[in-house]
Amino acid sequence: MRIKADTERCIGAGMCALTAPKVFDQSEDDGTVLLLAEEPAAEDEAAARRAVQVCPSGALSSA
Repeated sequence: MRIKADTERCIGAGMCALTAPKVFDQSEDDGTVLLLAEEPAAEDEAAARRAVQVCPSGALSSA
């Protein structure tokens, strides 16, 4: 699984960081998404997929 994050599209809601904190964080400057793991560990994949689904701006995608 590979995660992509579009920081231009991100609105800084923080749902990703709350849902999958091992994969996502938020910038201290503007609150936009910080991708901690482009390829999450197997045990973090379910949370990462859920974070992609709940992102209100659609800034996250997975393949």
